[in-house]
Amino acid sequence: MELYFLGTNAGVPTLQRNVTSIALRMLEERRSLWLFDCGEGTQHQILKSPLKLSKLDKIFITHMHGDHIFGLPGLLSSRGAQGVTSPVTIYGPPGIKTFIETTLHISQSRVPYNMEIIEHTGGMLFEDSSFQVESAKLDHRAESYGYRIVEKDLPGSLDLKRLEAFGLKPGPLYGKLKRGESVELEDGQWIHASDVLLTPKKGRVVTILGDTRPCEGVKLLAKDADVLVHEATFMEDLSDLAHEYYHSTAKQAAEAAKRNGVQALFLTHFSSRYKDIEHLQPLLKEAQEVFEPTRLAEDFGLYPINRRA
Repeated sequence: MELYFLGTNAGVPTLQRNVTSIALRMLEERRSLWLFDCGEGTQHQILKSPLKLSKLDKIFITHMHGDHIFGLPGLLSSRGAQGVTSPVTIYGPPGIKTFIETTLHISQSRVPYNMEIIEHTGGMLFEDSSFQVESAKLDHRAESYGYRIVEKDLPGSLDLKRLEAFGLKPGPLYGKLKRGESVELEDGQWIHASDVLLTPKKGRVVTILGDTRPCEGVKLLAKDADVLVHEATFMEDLSDLAHEYYHSTAKQAAEAAKRNGVQALFLTHFSSRYKDIEHLQPLLKEAQEVFEPTRLAEDFGLYPINRRA
C-alpha cells in the first residue's frame, strides 16, 4: 500500500501545489487504485505521475466544495476516452450523483463503462475478503466525511522448519496450507494449517479525512490508525480563523494523532498563505512538538505504508 499525493493545497491551486486529491495504491493487495477527492487539475497531475486511470476502480469524495470535486467530470470523461472499460464506483455525500450526472450530460461526455454512484451519510460503505471502508461525519461548513480503510489480517507465514520436520517439500500443498486448509501426506498423515502457520500479519489501517474542525468523527475514524491524513489549513496562531472557517490547525491535527494512538501523521490541505515547502516548515515544527512522527504531504510525494513490526 502506498499513498500518493496529487494535490495538497486548500481552496485554489498555486504554482507550487494543486488542490486536493490523494491516491491509495494497492499494487500487491488488489492491483488497483483508489482516489480520495478530485480537485480541479487532478487528471493533469496523474499524467505527471506513475498512476494509471486504468487501475482506478473506486473514488471517495469527502465533501462537495469545488476544490475537492471540480476535477471529477474531466477525469471520468478522460478515463473513457483512453479506452478504459472497467467499472468504477464513486462514494460521496448527498449531491454527488446530481453533480456528476448533470455535468456529464450537459457536456455530452461519453462514459463507456459502468459507473456506480453511491451517496452516503456515513457508516460501513464497502467490504470484501481483503478490505473494509467505513465513513463518519466531520465538522465543516459543507457536509464533510472522513474514510477509514481497514486491511483485514493476513495469514501468517509458513513455519518452514516444522514443514521440513513433517518431510513436506515446497509445492502445491504449501499453497493449501497457506490458505488455511489441511493436507494429507502420502503416508496418510494429516497436517493442519494451524500447526504450521506463524502469527497472522496485522492488517493496516489508513484514515483519510475531509475538511474539518476537531470533532468526534475524527476520533471514530483515526483510532489506532497506522496512517492518518489530516488537514492542516492554518497554524495555531490563526486558530480563531481556522475555527471560523471550519478547519484545523497543524497543532490540532497532531493532537488528534497523539490522542488516538496513530502511528504516523501526514499534514495536507495547506492555506495558500504558506507559499512553498520552506513556508510550511513552521507548521511541521508546530505539529512535531506535539506528535513527532509527522510529515508534510507534498504534491507527487509517494509514501509507502509499512506493516507494524
